Amino acid sequence: MEGFRQRGTFKQTVKQIRKDYVLYIFVGILLLWYLIFEYLPMGGLLLAFKEYDPSLGIMGSNFIGASKFNDLMFNAYQSQFWRAFRNTFQISIYNLVFGFPFPIVLAILFSDIGSNFFRKIVQTISYLPHFISEVTITGLVIFLVYKSTTSTGVIANLLYVLNWIPKDTKILDSPQYFKPLYIITGLWKESGYSSIVYFAAVMGISPVMYEALKVDGGSKLQEIRYVTLPSIAPMITVMLIMRIGRMLNVGYERIILLYNSKTYETADVISSFVYRMGLENGNTSLGTAAGMFNAVLGFVLVIGANAIGKKVSDTSLW
Repeated sequence: MEGFRQRGTFKQTVKQIRKDYVLYIFVGILLLWYLIFEYLPMGGLLLAFKEYDPSLGIMGSNFIGASKFNDLMFNAYQSQFWRAFRNTFQISIYNLVFGFPFPIVLAILFSDIGSNFFRKIVQTISYLPHFISEVTITGLVIFLVYKSTTSTGVIANLLYVLNWIPKDTKILDSPQYFKPLYIITGLWKESGYSSIVYFAAVMGISPVMYEALKVDGGSKLQEIRYVTLPSIAPMITVMLIMRIGRMLNVGYERIILLYNSKTYETADVISSFVYRMGLENGNTSLGTAAGMFNAVLGFVLVIGANAIGKKVSDTSLW
């Protein structure tokens, strides 16, 4: 009987695969993509424990243990690495404090726009920067804030008129302005696109709940406080956990395009440190060690955030 059941189950499985073969093809392509671009490159982590010699390859290079990690944290490169780590952590905190709530606010504002036509226009304008390359975005930012002997950016002029910066300030060459510039650029580029998932959650809330609050005399702020936010709280928790897991993944593209030797003090992050050590200086093993340290710390953060989310709100990734 057990054999008949197994054969029946197998036939049902084959029949189901034949019926939905298109879906399985798409899933297979996705899994193949992850295998090639996310899992196979993990073999390169061996470089962190070897003195890499291109002529010998990864497997043939000499094994040196944790020597590169020791160099990073305690010896030759400790000042540069800990400066990069400090800047990475600070920028990540600023991104979390300012960058995470802003898309939620945008989504709530979008949901309150009565005209569908006007809402689509506003949403399209807010989504558009996400689809523009980092090179173009940073080029626009540099054009708006750059100050040279012959020209001054529009934003730099405005800040000077408002008396927020001294007259001869060059924003791109001033370490104290780099982090605000980076955060504001990120908000402009990603907030609209990030609001999509929250907007979908808000639009899924039953109108009956809003009508009940209106009958009780509730104001718009009370609607947001007692209906909107509690209803999308599980979505916010999941997105927050995922955001914390990516906290230390400060993209090097915008950093490298905006920073220079004068702003290393506040602009250099782990990803730009990895780029500079691994590609510019040819110290591939050291760059891999720094990147691995960053990845392991991010993994610990997402595990911790998931555990806290599960205890506080009964919502978690797993």
